[in-house]
Amino acid sequence: MKITDIRTLCLSRPHEPERQWFSASFYVEKADCPIVIIDTDAGLQGIAEPSTYGDPPVIRQRLDALKPSLIGRDPLDPNLASRPTGDRSMYIAYAGLELALWDLRAKAQNKTVAELIVPLITPDTPERKPRTLFRLYASGGVQYDWDDRPTSVVDEARALADRGFTAYKMRLGTEWSWSGVVVAQMIDLLQKVTDAVGERMELMLEGNCRLDEAQAREIGHFLDEAGWTWFEEPLPKDQIDGYTRLNAELHLPITGGESNSTLAEFEPFFAQKAYAKGQLDVGVCSLGEAIRIYHCAKEYGVELFTQNWHNGLLTIANAHFLAALPEEHVLEMFIGQGPLQWDILKDPPATEGYLALPDAPGWGVELADDLETRFPYIPGPWGRAVER
Repeated sequence: MKITDIRTLCLSRPHEPERQWFSASFYVEKADCPIVIIDTDAGLQGIAEPSTYGDPPVIRQRLDALKPSLIGRDPLDPNLASRPTGDRSMYIAYAGLELALWDLRAKAQNKTVAELIVPLITPDTPERKPRTLFRLYASGGVQYDWDDRPTSVVDEARALADRGFTAYKMRLGTEWSWSGVVVAQMIDLLQKVTDAVGERMELMLEGNCRLDEAQAREIGHFLDEAGWTWFEEPLPKDQIDGYTRLNAELHLPITGGESNSTLAEFEPFFAQKAYAKGQLDVGVCSLGEAIRIYHCAKEYGVELFTQNWHNGLLTIANAHFLAALPEEHVLEMFIGQGPLQWDILKDPPATEGYLALPDAPGWGVELADDLETRFPYIPGPWGRAVER
């Protein structure tokens, strides 16, 4: 089997006015999606969605530059493409190529990707069956404005519980300095969410690295008392000592790491017990690196699972990684991405609270037809900064 082509689709869909969302100090008017496709002379095709944070045209440019060295080669060759060094966008482009190769190699062996991962995660039990059903947590709470009825986040949480979600993650709302927001106001809002849905849903808070240590400590103690499940990236990413102190002081887990591309970025946090749980995205760090990070986390006694954002093909890829782990975890799904999220797939799975992993070879899913015609790329960044 030989590689005949490597293509990168750059897709977009404008959000309708009612679907446009905002958080902190940025505003989002469209959804983007890069898709990498590897074609072969055997008729098998590998597909993957790297993280949109790599910028779809940049991903295409980087893979087009690499393509001449890969055409005509055997995609089953484990040394086909070396992991690069460079900036985050380079790692994301490589993740797209590597994930598509995983899909292709699994199809060639008539196995799911999760089945290929299991013996690499637990070599002592190589025949262990991957998990097939995932509880989803609705990732939202981004679109509430401290100047315009911030309790809309409570309404969102109730509506998601009514749709069958059993877990919900919210954020900190619009930029606090715009509205003079203080910690006491945030805690009051967190209490309202707890009162509204706490008996029906697990609750998590994402800090998006926006808090200082004193703010995070005060909010963290409330979350402890209220029974929230985890507190994600409350501090700026370079404050590892602050993370270590916070993680030691609070009972609920401090989590983070979603933007990291390499094991070297994770290990200091593991070594200092700065995270109780590490979060990675295979569309950022690649699946091979995710396996290395998992084993390192285990050595330090840290749990590891995925964050997940953007579209359905990457959701499926992150699910395959979780499926291969011996530990059970909930799977994140952003609830504001719009139709592009799942319309890129021919037969998308049901996603009201749970996701059943397809059992066909590879990722188990196929791309929908005419994607570039239906979702032509809209130039420009996926979000823009705003000021007040």
